[in-house]
Amino acid sequence: MTAVLLVGTNQSRLTELQSSLQAKGLRVSTSEVSHALSSTGPSAADCVVCISEDLPDVHNAVLAMSSYAPCILIDHLNDARHAVAAMKAGAADYLIAPFAIEELVDAIQSRCAPADENPSGPLNMVGSSQPMAELFELIRKVAPTESAVLIDGESGTGKDLVARALHSASGRNHAPLITLNCATTPDQLIESELFGYPDAKNGSANSPRRGLLQAAHGGTLFLDEIGELPAHVQARLQQVLEAGIVQELETGAEHHVDVRLISSTHRNLKQLISNNLFRDDLFYRINVVNLSIPPLRERGQDILRIAELFLEQTTRKLARSCAGFSSSAQQAMLIYDWPGNVRELENAIERAVILCSEGEINEDLLAIGVNASTMDASPGKPADQTSLENYFVSFVTSHEDQLTETELAQKLGISRKSLWERRQRLNIPRKRTKKRGPRRDNS
Repeated sequence: MTAVLLVGTNQSRLTELQSSLQAKGLRVSTSEVSHALSSTGPSAADCVVCISEDLPDVHNAVLAMSSYAPCILIDHLNDARHAVAAMKAGAADYLIAPFAIEELVDAIQSRCAPADENPSGPLNMVGSSQPMAELFELIRKVAPTESAVLIDGESGTGKDLVARALHSASGRNHAPLITLNCATTPDQLIESELFGYPDAKNGSANSPRRGLLQAAHGGTLFLDEIGELPAHVQARLQQVLEAGIVQELETGAEHHVDVRLISSTHRNLKQLISNNLFRDDLFYRINVVNLSIPPLRERGQDILRIAELFLEQTTRKLARSCAGFSSSAQQAMLIYDWPGNVRELENAIERAVILCSEGEINEDLLAIGVNASTMDASPGKPADQTSLENYFVSFVTSHEDQLTETELAQKLGISRKSLWERRQRLNIPRKRTKKRGPRRDNS
């Protein structure tokens, strides 16, 4: 039975809502906000419901509660500032009163559903395309093990989500997941962040500050963009992973560390090794299992599913209303290359929601640079066609006898490399065109 904690300052309101939820089969307890914030956290609760009118500081209350369980904010004031503050603080959902009790029950159940009941994938990762289905299956197989994992993929594909999914489904999920972005941490600080350093406040090596390796003891350490690690840090990390011991530089004191290492990169580490920029022994230690995340352009209809999810989240966060995506917007999203991947899609939708006037979002609001001529190049294309894969196959097969590969790519608004990749994925063999003619033998 799902356990719910109601948090507020108005006891009569809490009691009324408690009775309504209990009648729906939920196990419900209540707490005054001061007690909830001062306690160690609602550890027995599967979900926390905060009533905003009763909370003196919505942002701090949601921030505190959401660190223990999914937090749903109920707003009796219908104040957009509350919605924005709550979402930034980590609220999982936001309801405006008055509402039907069924709406709240649905919100609670959707936020408390076990990960293995989610058909999309681990930790709400969205995707049913073949590449993503294969990735999800690998995550399910690898997560329960202790093996080191290297995640590779283009920037913006969601490597951090995969790391969180691996940790969440592992036997270490009771312990922390500690993350360090090696690309954004200055070289002069990264060694101290990982391995610790003397406490500058006390000015003594006898009171050292723990590094992230020690902080992650018993849990998982995620090194994002590990290819950016300086050479001397690579050597020390390799030594620590091999021995399982962190040694303080000042005192020589040794500390045993038990961590599972997950790393990610968008760079070719083998190429870095050949250029003497990455240690081969460290590579083999971190690359016990390799998970490759497909770029967004290879996920087919998943693009639209992710877009719908972002649209729902963004309209709720910004307290705006949009009527969905127009057919032309869907076509534009499917044919666009998305060099920035999922991160670029999220930004494009946020921009479109801000500019939308409560109607449908069209391709102009997305501003992703897909020309209308690209989508309308085939005069026989049905008006209601929304699958660009079908359109791509139709356009290429009907024009490849008259156009070169370069001209085909230009008409489709994509690069020749993307045209070749889509030919391979959709099994469209390349024909010899009249314009190109036979290859000459210059031997």
